[in-house]
Amino acid sequence: MEPALLASLQEEVEPDESMSSVVPPLPATHHSHQKYAPLDWSAYFDEERSVVVPDTEDVFNVYTAGSDGPVVFCLHGGGYSGLSFALAASQIKEKARIVAMDLRGHGKSTTSDDSDLSIETLISDVIAVLHTMYGDSLPAIILVGHSMGGSVAVHVAARKVIRNLHGLVVVDVVEGTAMASLVHMQKILANRAQHFPSIEKAIEWSVKGGPLRNIESARVSIPSTLKYDESRKCYTYRTPLEETEKYWKGWYEGLSEKFLSCPVQKILLLAGADRLDRALTIGQMQGKFQMVVVRHTGHAIQEDVPKEFASRILNFISHNKIGPNGVEIPGLIKKWQH
Repeated sequence: MEPALLASLQEEVEPDESMSSVVPPLPATHHSHQKYAPLDWSAYFDEERSVVVPDTEDVFNVYTAGSDGPVVFCLHGGGYSGLSFALAASQIKEKARIVAMDLRGHGKSTTSDDSDLSIETLISDVIAVLHTMYGDSLPAIILVGHSMGGSVAVHVAARKVIRNLHGLVVVDVVEGTAMASLVHMQKILANRAQHFPSIEKAIEWSVKGGPLRNIESARVSIPSTLKYDESRKCYTYRTPLEETEKYWKGWYEGLSEKFLSCPVQKILLLAGADRLDRALTIGQMQGKFQMVVVRHTGHAIQEDVPKEFASRILNFISHNKIGPNGVEIPGLIKKWQH
């Protein structure tokens, strides 16, 4: 539902045969109502909590899982929610901690101005939530962001204010592709199904004509992206993305250079190799970041292939030797303690 989605829109109108390899088998049922019934977050995350930012009216809803290891801090795309990472969380929590927040104007978060999705405000929100949750005892953080959330993650990392930041994972967003597709965004948003008689119908649309390919993930994440419209007696989108146009350029402008300048280990996960722009192509050739093209997936890689997504994150942590409190270099630990 965002600029980076444009390139994959054509192939996502109907789920293809390869879906069977992505979607876990569901119990046989004669009623599609059951097949698309909502699933609760608690099967994937351990806890849901409200993070109240001091001296503000802002309360951010946050899902957490896992008790050991560094913290994989996840930021969802525009129109999604923290539950976009639910299926991946159930895998990641075995070896690391995972936190997924509902950004301003999304999910269950409530703020003094839900319509302010400017990049500056989103950056401030993420930094405020991290500070409120951890104070001065910040664990090692790996920032993960999908689409709009990927842009926010890059901007936060580029600020260099999170002193224990050890990794940056950006999911399917590239400045060149995103900027080029902004002119089409209102049309794409207008062409979505706008109203649903039930949550089940919204879940069904999301995998048949919408942005997702994994029914289980849609059953967990889609309900949190909807709200009930009393006047029309139907469900519609929680986040009116079409009203946020004035912020779109700010999300993506200058993103590639910012990404390349972030002084941490970086990985870019893409749904297609055609996504790279010039700055990133050069940066990749120079070995400034790792790039992985994830096959057989749409824009929401973390939802469509959660097991592969989780294993990419865990391999990234393992490869870069990121421990609970930072980079662990054998032999140096004891020396620092004296």
